[in-house]
Amino acid sequence: MTATSEITPSASNATAAATAALHTPVIAWFDANARDLPWRRPEAGAWAVMVSEFMLQQTPVSRVLPVYEQWMERWPSPADLAADSPGEAVRAWGRLGYPRRALRLHGAAVAIRDRHNGDVPSDHGQLLALPGIGEYTAAAVASFAYGQRHAVLDTNVRRVFARAVTGIQYPPNATTAAERRLARSLLPEQEARAARWAAASMELGALVCTAKSPDCGACPVSQQCAWRLAGKPAHVGPPRRGQTYAGTDRQVRGKLLAVLREAAEPVPQAALDAVWHEPVQRARALDGLVADGLVEPLENGVYRLPVG
Repeated sequence: MTATSEITPSASNATAAATAALHTPVIAWFDANARDLPWRRPEAGAWAVMVSEFMLQQTPVSRVLPVYEQWMERWPSPADLAADSPGEAVRAWGRLGYPRRALRLHGAAVAIRDRHNGDVPSDHGQLLALPGIGEYTAAAVASFAYGQRHAVLDTNVRRVFARAVTGIQYPPNATTAAERRLARSLLPEQEARAARWAAASMELGALVCTAKSPDCGACPVSQQCAWRLAGKPAHVGPPRRGQTYAGTDRQVRGKLLAVLREAAEPVPQAALDAVWHEPVQRARALDGLVADGLVEPLENGVYRLPVG
């Protein structure tokens, strides 16, 4: 295959032989090299998978593991989390970042308790109907927890497909319809194998086909990788988005939330004012936290994490 700046229709029409040539070595590699992660163990269950998927969005495994273990010990079922306040979910989220994920996970737990008798649904449509659950998370839970056949497209999988099949260094900044068609065309027909393929291709992107330093020598499909065979052409097209943090509103939000997480009682405005020197940015960040439901303002200029 030749390199191109975007995923083309021809790439999505992968033949059965070509897809099988990818499935077998990648799944075999996964069987030998998959990390032993608690949410992958047979006893973990669907709730454990769902919690891990919320936490792993834009956050590496090394940072997730300690928070995940504490979370599952405290709230081993959706009903346990639903019985607690959303503010406690935000508190327990700690410094994982993007704390709205904690509120969304709490909202999903409440819906699971109220709509599904406390059991994480196995139906993809019912998963998608839960608050805070998008297409990726619904597909991931259905696939990883229930062994169903779904295209699970995270950043790692998209990068593997872009390189191995399409011949480009990086996928587009946002997931495209062409990528979804390609992912569906690459799915094995048998459900259990499709679920294994989803996990294996994700792990390959996380450990070998990484963004900055792909280890082509350790890749099970390097001999058929379209990007490598094309000479590893450099990325063309829109620049890849970088992650910035220092000095941003996101950093200020994190500092404000840290004060509230560590406080047993509502926090006065003066305590929040002390965490950031620039008043306009500080006020904007606090207003954003209130608007997102992460902070509740009370009378007399004090603030707390949400309680209901």
